Amino acid sequence: MVNRFIIAVDLGGTNLKVALLDLKYRIKDKKVLSTKRLIKKEALILAIIDSINKTLENNRLNKANILGVGLGLPGPIDTERGIVHFFPNIPGWKEVNLKSILEKKLKLPVFLDNDANMMSLAEYKLGAAQGSKYSVCLTLGTGVGGGIVIADGLYRGASNAGGEIGHIPINERGPICNCGGRACLETYIGNNRILREAKRVFKRDISLEELSRLAKGKNRQALGIWLEVGRRLGIALVGVVNLLNPDCIVIGGGVANAGKMLFDKVREVISKQAMSVQARRVKVVKAKLGNDAGLIGAAIFVRESLLKK
Repeated sequence: MVNRFIIAVDLGGTNLKVALLDLKYRIKDKKVLSTKRLIKKEALILAIIDSINKTLENNRLNKANILGVGLGLPGPIDTERGIVHFFPNIPGWKEVNLKSILEKKLKLPVFLDNDANMMSLAEYKLGAAQGSKYSVCLTLGTGVGGGIVIADGLYRGASNAGGEIGHIPINERGPICNCGGRACLETYIGNNRILREAKRVFKRDISLEELSRLAKGKNRQALGIWLEVGRRLGIALVGVVNLLNPDCIVIGGGVANAGKMLFDKVREVISKQAMSVQARRVKVVKAKLGNDAGLIGAAIFVRESLLKK
């Protein structure tokens, strides 16, 4: 009997992760590459193909062992046609038929979706949103991604581009966002904005990890930065809670590692400002599957897509 596996790819604004998973969604092998030097679209596509082929080679597998390849990508995706509309934080991508390109090169079934959708699917099936019927997931990193699960299925919207919580405007005026909008949540709480604010306050470069350590050590300036991030995020989520009435909001990604101070502030803002009926029902929790949620979700997506065929 042939052992079967799934290859999952999670592309972010900073890293490319490629993993081999078994059919119980356990990660058997994983590689992480920096995308900072992969500026051109063609170079990034070649890196994805090369990483997948190396995963097969390193694990002594051939293509008969692979059910399919799932990709979680940082932008709006036409999941039915396999087209990348664009990436807000990676230039050079516009209406790219990535599914077709990869299937021709790899000779394997390929399935594409938004990375936050993949995280949402994983957290709903195996993580912090298990048992929920109406969940919202956010991933806070270079960008701010969102995904929505309603009654056992991902909500994608009319153009397969729903769930973009990071691009909810939280002011009438504000900074221009990479998506083309203005005053989007992402422009206030994305990694780059937080790090710029920290550099302004501390007069030096400072990492998110150090900023969190300082805040947990009661440094007032660091704590102030994180509380402002929590306030902004909470304001956006008040609208989400009032509109969708979810029973669970899952927050993951690097920024979520700030921990209790961030989550407490988000909960406080929702409790005070959301409509009381919706606010009483929703719980706000940290993602359970960590940095692997996108990979696990991509593998689940492959399996479920093949079952539908």
